[in-house]
Amino acid sequence: MRDWNDALERWQRVLADAASTTAERVLVCTVHQHDAPVADLEAERILRARGLSATVCDLEFHEVAVQRVAQALRKALPQARSITHLGLGKARVERIASNRRYLTPDGAVRFDRTSSTRDVVARAAPEGLIDPWLRTLSFWEGDTPVVAVSAYAVHPMSYYGQGEVSADFPGLARRRRQQETPQVKQVYVTGAAGNLTAGKYNDGAVTNRAALADRLHRAMVEAWDATRRVPLTQLELRVEPVHLEPRDDPGFRVTGLEQTLAEAEKPFAQCLAAMGLSWRQRADAGQRIDLPCLDFGVAQWLVLPGESYVEFQLAAQAMRPESFVLVAAYGEGATGYIPTDRHIAEGDGNLSDWCWVAPGSEARLLEGIRRVLQAGEVPRDRP
Repeated sequence: MRDWNDALERWQRVLADAASTTAERVLVCTVHQHDAPVADLEAERILRARGLSATVCDLEFHEVAVQRVAQALRKALPQARSITHLGLGKARVERIASNRRYLTPDGAVRFDRTSSTRDVVARAAPEGLIDPWLRTLSFWEGDTPVVAVSAYAVHPMSYYGQGEVSADFPGLARRRRQQETPQVKQVYVTGAAGNLTAGKYNDGAVTNRAALADRLHRAMVEAWDATRRVPLTQLELRVEPVHLEPRDDPGFRVTGLEQTLAEAEKPFAQCLAAMGLSWRQRADAGQRIDLPCLDFGVAQWLVLPGESYVEFQLAAQAMRPESFVLVAAYGEGATGYIPTDRHIAEGDGNLSDWCWVAPGSEARLLEGIRRVLQAGEVPRDRP
């Protein structure tokens, strides 16, 4: 699922109760397969209250899913392990990620390189700005590895839109690693991939799913082989609240969103308007978005909101160049895309509907990242 607004809070509260801890200590993010449901409980209530046919999620099933996970957490707690060491490893990923933004041979800027792309010009263009590294942060009890968390920044889709429930190529790669290391729980998270896809290397052919999985799996193995183990001597959770202004151009104000709900015939347009209203209600009331960071001293695990563009991941790593910074995005999903000012100025067409934050969010998010990482000033030469 992709969690928005009070859906995220519901997961945090229920899992915190199951673990006898506080909600802010529950870190939630998603991997963002497009065939997965969007979980925005208030948006669904808005649609139902108006008697519309559109739907974003099943409220009843969502609660069943939350309670099932909570039950699994309670059962798992008696088997908790003591973590004494961290493992830090990374490997370069070959021929998966590419940036949506590319230049045509005549120098025009385009943003239409999607997860599967058949346009020969888009596929021939260079990868563009990406983070080529897969990072694996592992947790050890003495000499015994317990959990390995791998992160890579790319939209996790090969072919989609057919109603299939699938973890796609990252799921295949993770499952293969799990089979190879049955005693180590393998976890995969998607990095800041709002503007990264596999489009340069994927024309949508069904066979490409396995090929992309093989490349990702290879990087997971290499990152594991390159892992260095260090004692765990520090652990601190910090949460930095960030205020991101809601988008306020025509069609994104409350009146415009209400008009879309009343007049739109297509269910998807109704869903977008309901999600926009759900976010506006919270943002207008002063709701902030939390940036959590687990700081292990030699490494940091940072969770970014929504579909943050890769520039924010690269900036976070540049802020702590001496450290191992693992970035998981797709936390609080209500923002949609979080682009840089440059993308807005260049007219990134992906921002026409799936972006609910106002211009100026780049500086606010970067400052929040700097604070939660306890870093110096944002590097001026960042991408």
